[in-house]
Amino acid sequence: MSAKNGRRRAEMATVSADLEDGHVIPEHSHPEDQLLFASEGVMTLSTKQDVWVVPPMRAVWIPSETFHSVAMSGRVSMRTLYLQPKLGRSLPQKCFVMNVTSLLRELVLHACRIGRLHKRAAAERRLIEMILDHLKAVESVPLQLPRPVDPRAQKIVARLVASPGDHRKLEKLCRECGASKRTIQRLFREETKMTFSKWRQQLRLLHAMQRLASGEKVTAAALDAGYNSTSAFISLFRKQLGQTPARYLGGSAE
Repeated sequence: MSAKNGRRRAEMATVSADLEDGHVIPEHSHPEDQLLFASEGVMTLSTKQDVWVVPPMRAVWIPSETFHSVAMSGRVSMRTLYLQPKLGRSLPQKCFVMNVTSLLRELVLHACRIGRLHKRAAAERRLIEMILDHLKAVESVPLQLPRPVDPRAQKIVARLVASPGDHRKLEKLCRECGASKRTIQRLFREETKMTFSKWRQQLRLLHAMQRLASGEKVTAAALDAGYNSTSAFISLFRKQLGQTPARYLGGSAE
């Protein structure tokens, strides 16, 4: 494709797309590092190891050759930067969600208007350098849900992802997957670096965020995710992310 060839010739290239609720970009990878940003809507990035939820005015960094898929919650205004790997050597070689300041947002949008950026053009070289400087200073956001690799733990994950509001206790879930409670607790600590209860709490938070982006009211989203009340959900959301759901999903990253 010409766009792909264009990305190879440029140090930085861009793609802009407006996508509808429920749209899924199937699993794929890129030879370039990628910055995926949406000024509107919520994206969910999935790899074999982890899931990241990306609210408005946040972005996710995706290192080159990382296989991933992206699902949209709500109408998403997506802007993507593709960077030749040599440019991002000082950036983490793993996916992470970041806050996007107003200035970085404008730099990304300006780059998208140009399309392909080359260092041999002085103005474009300065724009690339400014974007890289801002990426090195970004603040990461705890919106990751790691996946265990053990098949027994994966059975529990599959049940809870299909129904985050499931209130069954771990003991009952363990009986269905053929492992003891102690074994499952150990597997989650070792393979996700989270306790099972923390992992479940994170799953519910991210699920509620996706439902809100798709248009559900706060009460419906909270109950669907397994919270006992709207106030409990808002309290936990504010404790973890520093803002109410309405403010956070409204796109305020500063």
